[in-house]
Amino acid sequence: MQPDDIRHVHTLDDPRLHPDGVRVVFTVSRPDLDEDHTDSRLWLWDGQAARTFTHGPHDSRPRWSPDGRHLAFLRREPGDDTHPQVMVMPADGGEASAVTDFPLGAGEAEWSPDSRHLAVTGSEWIDALAGLDADERARRPRRHTTFPYREDDQGWVGDRRTHVYVVARDGSDSRRLTHGDFRDSTVSWHPDGASVAFLAARHPRAGLEATSQPLAVDVADGEVRELGPPGMWDWLGHAPDGTVLLGGLRDPMDWPAPLRYWRLDDGEPVDLHPRLDRTTTGLQPPAPLSVADGMLVGLEDRGTVRLVGVPGPDVDDVGPEAAHDIVAGHLVVTAATASADTTIDGSDGAVYAVVADPGSPGELERVVAGRRERLTDLNADLADVGLRPVERFPVARDDVELDAWAVLPDGDGPWPVLLNIHGGPTAQYTNAFFDEFQVYASAGYLVVGTNPRGSSGRGRDWCRAVVGAWTDPDSVDMLDLRSVVDAALERFDAADPDRIGIMGGSYGGFSTARIIARDHRFSSAVVERGLLAWASFGGTSDIGPFFDRMFLQATLPHDWEALRAASPLALADDVTTPTLVVHSQEDWRCPVEQAEQYWVALLRAGVDTEFLRFPGEGHELTRSGSPRHRVERFEAILDWHARHLGGAPPAGHAAVGGEGSGGDVDGPPDPQRAPSAPGVG
Repeated sequence: MQPDDIRHVHTLDDPRLHPDGVRVVFTVSRPDLDEDHTDSRLWLWDGQAARTFTHGPHDSRPRWSPDGRHLAFLRREPGDDTHPQVMVMPADGGEASAVTDFPLGAGEAEWSPDSRHLAVTGSEWIDALAGLDADERARRPRRHTTFPYREDDQGWVGDRRTHVYVVARDGSDSRRLTHGDFRDSTVSWHPDGASVAFLAARHPRAGLEATSQPLAVDVADGEVRELGPPGMWDWLGHAPDGTVLLGGLRDPMDWPAPLRYWRLDDGEPVDLHPRLDRTTTGLQPPAPLSVADGMLVGLEDRGTVRLVGVPGPDVDDVGPEAAHDIVAGHLVVTAATASADTTIDGSDGAVYAVVADPGSPGELERVVAGRRERLTDLNADLADVGLRPVERFPVARDDVELDAWAVLPDGDGPWPVLLNIHGGPTAQYTNAFFDEFQVYASAGYLVVGTNPRGSSGRGRDWCRAVVGAWTDPDSVDMLDLRSVVDAALERFDAADPDRIGIMGGSYGGFSTARIIARDHRFSSAVVERGLLAWASFGGTSDIGPFFDRMFLQATLPHDWEALRAASPLALADDVTTPTLVVHSQEDWRCPVEQAEQYWVALLRAGVDTEFLRFPGEGHELTRSGSPRHRVERFEAILDWHARHLGGAPPAGHAAVGGEGSGGDVDGPPDPQRAPSAPGVG
């Protein structure tokens, strides 16, 4: 797989079953290198075949009306990257009409129970900026009164507000329900249609804590009332009987921990799955599927995401014995929808799931009584690019078993080894197709990845093993990662112990920078979008005010020494490995100043180092950035490793940077769901 083969990767998402129980609408996205954007359209499974349903190029978030007559979705017009509007079209096809015209776009839309209206979140400028033209708005100094004032992938947010609206199905009427200096999100109609629930941070320390609060607004009079306490909530919805459900954690300082669903009882959150000890919010979007006798959830488990059936939200203390596998195995279910008559044991009804595995980013499948049938084959072209085989293997260390993966290059070796470290840290590598691994393996590297302690998918104790540990350069996760390199060298005879590289993004960049200061066997390193200096991170990152307390149990101004000890910047003098530093100019999760400080420290230490920065990109470059930037990033990384490890340089490689290119190279000649939870992923 070559870098520009990302054009063949189709991502299926957000399937929605029509009330007729037959048709399924879903989103299909792919990188368009010619136009340099991610093309996104709605597709329809009509019971016989899948076909495009909208012309795009930026359509997403489909929602059928309850009466089945209409489809609402979000559309960004060509050339407008930030201002989607709500569109409505006949369910049988035809022209879509815009029913909103918000100055800064709509965020979501949900149908009322009677199908006559939509609850919509719409954004606009604050009053002081609303009447200005773009030049004058950009010229004025920014006055910040709330935090966060900027967010990764969103840009400057302190000068805009988001409210809940009720919009008529035909767009003839729009009425704002909420007001004030807030940013409301995640709307859900009560089944009686009298109120709309939503999430908002309206408490005194909003933004300084990772919290939002469930609220409801009456449609008739606009009265807002509290439904429950603030928590680390990233999803809100209603059960069919009107019970309010939440996804996330009751106390943000419990993070890192498995995310799960909760029920509000008289305003108090009740954990629905306390004994499962796994994240159950693994589907995207993170919402449980209501079925005949309970609900279906996405359960993370050791590199997989299983679709499981569990009793309904009225049942307390659900344990593993009550969870039924609907779709399971060495795979990842990324999204799903189900017929209303589906049962939690899968014996009745039909489930439509997007299922990914090592050879596929995901295709739509129909599951009936445990029998899986693939309905789409949109990623068929990937079979022609030469995907490399993936081998999963266990690694024993410290009386635990680590899950590890190797992607095998072609030929008999010797193979240079490339350890890849995921972000988070509370995330997991999975059994799903991963373009990063395939591109590097195709260049001749034995690519190795693992889920060290601190990762998700193994329960609360596993992901909290790193809390308070990073002041020690030999923390448990660093030792786990290094042990997997040892295990790969022992397992694969063709692995070359004299040519080992290491790389990672976000937490992976943080870990790479820590490891190369301690372990000097690595001949090449890439530190990407890393958290590298905790003290400045606390005041510049969009999660800075609370992330240090969550993971270090330390914060400024009291704990300078702990923050310094946990910072890779403090270890830069010990680095000897040639290191490429990669960062995005508009990354507000791990701001670019992190990379600037670290790169200069490496220069002062005499390290062979270069700094590659991408303009106009944020923390999500590797996943949703400009397709051309994504290819140029791959090419730069392959070029760096080829120079230091001897792998294959990118085919047709041209130097990244310089006049007319999409990237800037700084240095001497010769230059990867709001995370849904706080993390540097």
